[in-house]
Amino acid sequence: MKVKFQVFFLIFSAFSIVSQAQKDTNSSFSDQNTTATVNINANSNIEKLVKTKFSENNKDNFKIQLYYGSLNKAHSVLSNFNTKFTDWTGKIEYETPNYKVWVGNFQTRLEADRALMKISKSFPHAFIFKPEK
Repeated sequence: MKVKFQVFFLIFSAFSIVSQAQKDTNSSFSDQNTTATVNINANSNIEKLVKTKFSENNKDNFKIQLYYGSLNKAHSVLSNFNTKFTDWTGKIEYETPNYKVWVGNFQTRLEADRALMKISKSFPHAFIFKPEK
């Protein structure tokens, strides 16, 4: 019993000393009111590069495909889409030997999923894809 009490007392004392040391350390840091400034000297072309990168990324955003097949049917599908939905723009793309109706330019998959939920009610075979470069 005496050994258990001594071990408990030793552990309690160690925790007390450590916690007091941490309080002293934190208070010495909080007493100092210092401010720091960082100056970044960057080339002005970096901003142009960032804008170009984001504009390039916008070309590769998610799209929704409504149809592929003949040109006449593609025009019909696009016209039907444009009368039902005004939030997104659609276009016809040609990939041998089919014409495709693509809709939107969604920056995130979540944005595309939300649009697909609305569009799929009228176009049940629509799907999301990310165009290749």
